[in-house]
Amino acid sequence: MIELQTRCNFIALMKWKKYITNPYIIVTLAFIALLFFSDRNSLIDQYKLRKQYNKLKKEHQYYQEQIIDAKRQREELFTNEKNLEKFAREKYLMKRDDEDVYVFIAKDSIKK
Repeated sequence: MIELQTRCNFIALMKWKKYITNPYIIVTLAFIALLFFSDRNSLIDQYKLRKQYNKLKKEHQYYQEQIIDAKRQREELFTNEKNLEKFAREKYLMKRDDEDVYVFIAKDSIKK
C-alpha cells in the first residue's frame, strides 16, 4: 500500500517535472518575474505610488474642507460689524482707546 502511494507521488512528480523543465515555461516565468519585481513599474513601485496617491487624496479633501470653512468664516466676518469687532478683539487683541486689555495665560500652557 505504501509502495503504491510512493509510486503515485513519483508519477505526479514526473508530470510536474515535465512542465518545470520546459524552456518556454522557464522563460515565461522569468519574464513575469522581471516585470513584477525589477521593472520601473514593478508591483512594489505601484504599491508605493498607490499609497502615496491615497495619502495625497486625503490631504486634498482635508484642504478642500479647510477652504470651505475659511470662506464661510470670511463671509460671516465681513457681513456683520459685531463679528468683525469680536474677531479683531479675540485674534489680534485689539481694543478701543478707552479700554485696557488683560491677557491671562495658564501656567500649564507655558512652554519651558
